[in-house]
Amino acid sequence: MSPDTVHSVQSVVFGLDPRWVAGGLFVVTYAVVMSERVNRAIVALLAAGLMIFAGILTQDAAIDGVDFNTLGLLTGMMVIVAVTKRSGVFQYLAIWSAKKVQARPWGILVMLTLVTALLSAFLDNVTTVLLIAPVTLLIAEELRVSPYPFLFSEIFASNIGGTATLIGDPPNIMIGSAVDLTFNDFVMNLSPVVLVVLLVTLVPIYLIWGRKMHAEPQYRERVMRFDEREAITDPRLLKQSLSVLGLVLTAFVLAHPLHLEPATIAMFGGALLLLLANWPHGADEQARNVHHAFTEVEWVTIFFFVGLFIVVHGLDSTGLLRMLAEWLAAATGGDLTVTALSILWVSAIASAVVDNIPFVATMIPLIKSMAPTFGGPEGLMPLWWSLSLGACLGGNGTLVGASANLIVAGLAERAGQPIRFVPFLLAAFPLMLLSIVISTVYIYLRYL
Repeated sequence: MSPDTVHSVQSVVFGLDPRWVAGGLFVVTYAVVMSERVNRAIVALLAAGLMIFAGILTQDAAIDGVDFNTLGLLTGMMVIVAVTKRSGVFQYLAIWSAKKVQARPWGILVMLTLVTALLSAFLDNVTTVLLIAPVTLLIAEELRVSPYPFLFSEIFASNIGGTATLIGDPPNIMIGSAVDLTFNDFVMNLSPVVLVVLLVTLVPIYLIWGRKMHAEPQYRERVMRFDEREAITDPRLLKQSLSVLGLVLTAFVLAHPLHLEPATIAMFGGALLLLLANWPHGADEQARNVHHAFTEVEWVTIFFFVGLFIVVHGLDSTGLLRMLAEWLAAATGGDLTVTALSILWVSAIASAVVDNIPFVATMIPLIKSMAPTFGGPEGLMPLWWSLSLGACLGGNGTLVGASANLIVAGLAERAGQPIRFVPFLLAAFPLMLLSIVISTVYIYLRYL
């Protein structure tokens, strides 16, 4: 046991076994988050406090468990997106895409799917669907066609595209920060299979919906009359935003030789864009603009992460995760192939049922604990790629599998086009399994 663990054992409340206390707290936290009866940030922060009050962790140890690199990267990118979207560039892309295919419904679906996947690779996928889905609903209404196939495809594209890079999906941010993987590592290792999964997924979507899509010529003409240039409300801000975003992405690519962490790059990029966007304005307008940018940050997600990191760190400090790692290694016979593919499939199924963020937060220290079995940290690389693919792609399995899914469902319901849980499940789960089959072949052939 580590000194922290010994200290926890001696001071835990009522002299109870710290493993039972930490494990019980974790299970209750997970159950309440799954129930969605109480906001997940509240649940995670309360559980984090109880880890300290129960004597599992000291406050200093709890703070040590918080991954500020993940939090800084998320916050910085959210600020950049919040400022950038005021320029209207995302609406421009959606209208431009529709017009490029002469407003044909299937063509629009393919274009919006590709745009969503591309944006989700470089922005937070929740933000991407928040920007693309409203324009999709408008285009579908103008064409007098059902928006359901478009929104379904965008949900899939956001989670598939987000899998390709370090910054595309929170599980990748967490894995990259924990294992010191770079932006380039994710692009080189995951983008090939992500591209295959995206293109293959379009085939059953075409067979289910695409071949039946049709819009009357007069309605297509109305969409063709949209002027995408009118969507750009601030050309100056657009140039500034694209310049800063380009600098940030370049810095991500060069982060390793520059010895920079992703959080530093994202936070500096956010601050630089805020400076450029507000430089000409007076103090009062600057205050309003900065306040608005900060209110766009998903603080519920940020504080959920804070609480969750502490809860998982408390669980890890008792040695319980190390015990589970040893059990998993024994169950798979210490076979790297069996372990990697088990993690891929378990991650996918679990992430379809529960939010992938707490699942990945639990799996990271669990996989780290398996290093001695597979010859050190380098031997764990196939397991990290399996975890990333399973957690990110598995989110497509159900309506509650990823935050982006719920965001799109909420927007659709407000527009009077609700996405129901069971119909979505019947179409989405088999397509998710198809993506995991492709990932299984990829992981086996490339790493095993």
